[in-house]
Amino acid sequence: MLDFFRETAILYAFIKNTLRMMYMEKKPMLTRPLVVAFLAGFCCLLWGSAIPFINLGYRLFSIESGETATQILFAGCRFFLAGALTVLITSIGERRFVKPRRENRDKVVKLALAQTITQYVFFYIGVAHTTSVKGSIIQGLNAFVAILIACYLFRSERMNRLKWIGGLIGVAGIILVNFDGTGLDGSFSFLGEGFLIISMAASACSTGLIKRYGQTEDPVALSGWQFMTGGAAMAVCAAIAGGRLHPQSPMAGVVLLYLAALSATAYSLWAVLLKVNPVSRVAVYTFLQPIFGVLLSLLLVDSGADVPLLRYGAALVLICLSIVIVGRGQREDA
Repeated sequence: MLDFFRETAILYAFIKNTLRMMYMEKKPMLTRPLVVAFLAGFCCLLWGSAIPFINLGYRLFSIESGETATQILFAGCRFFLAGALTVLITSIGERRFVKPRRENRDKVVKLALAQTITQYVFFYIGVAHTTSVKGSIIQGLNAFVAILIACYLFRSERMNRLKWIGGLIGVAGIILVNFDGTGLDGSFSFLGEGFLIISMAASACSTGLIKRYGQTEDPVALSGWQFMTGGAAMAVCAAIAGGRLHPQSPMAGVVLLYLAALSATAYSLWAVLLKVNPVSRVAVYTFLQPIFGVLLSLLLVDSGADVPLLRYGAALVLICLSIVIVGRGQREDA
C-alpha cells in the first residue's frame, strides 16, 4: 500500500509540475486545439473512472444505498483530501504556502458552494431517488448547459448557430449511450430528477465561476482551497446527521486516496484550461465523460456484461461530431 501511495504522489506531482510549466512558460500551448483535446479528454477519463471506484468505495466502507448521510460524509472526506493534496503539492512545488489572496477568499466560498457543496449534496440525494438511466442523461446535459450559462448568464462569449447544433448533437449522443429501453417513463420526482437538475445547474454555474475567478487568482490554488472548504462543510454536516465510515480493509483508504487524487488532478487541469480558453471550447468535452464512465465500469466492474458496441459507437460518433461543430462555432466567433 505504501508503494501505491508513493507512486500516486509521484504521478500527481509530475502532472502538476508539467501543467504549471505549460501555464507559466508556454501559455499559448494550452490554447492549441490538440492540447485542449488531450487535457480535457484526460480530465473526463479521470472523472469517468470515479464511477466504478465510488461503487468500490461504498463496498469497502460498507455504505448502503439508502445511507445518504454516510454517502455525503464519504464525498466530503474525498474532496477535503483532494483540496489538501492540491495545496500541499502546489506549495512544495512553489516552495511557499499557497493560499488565495485576502480579497479573493469570498470567491473560494462561492465556488465551494456551487462546485462542491450544492453540486454533490443534491447529486447524491437525487441519485437515490431516480433511475440510473435518467440520472446519467440529466448529468450528461451538463456540457450543453455550461455553454448556455457562459453565453447568456456570464456573457463571457457569444452563442451562435453552430454551438446550438453541436450542443444538441452532443445531447443526442448522451441519450443514446444511456438509452436501453428502460427507466425513461414520464414520472418526475423533485427529490430525484429535480435534485439532479439542481446539481447539474450548479456544476454548469461553477464552470462559469472558475472562468471568471481564474482571471484574478491562481486557478490551481483556487481549486484546492474550494475543495477543502466544501469538503469540510459536507463532512461536518454529514457527521452531525449521523453519517459514519467503517473501513473494512486497508484498500478502503487506497480507494479514497485515489478518488481524492483524481479530483485534485482533473479539476486543477480543468481550471487552468478554463482560464485561457473560452468555456464552450473546454466544456464540450464533458460529453465524453459518460462514455468513459460506461466503458470503465464494464472493464472494472461488469466485465462479463453484454456490450452494445453499435450503440456506444454511434454515441461516440455523435459526441465527437458535437465537439468538432462547437469548436468550429467558437472559431467563428474569434
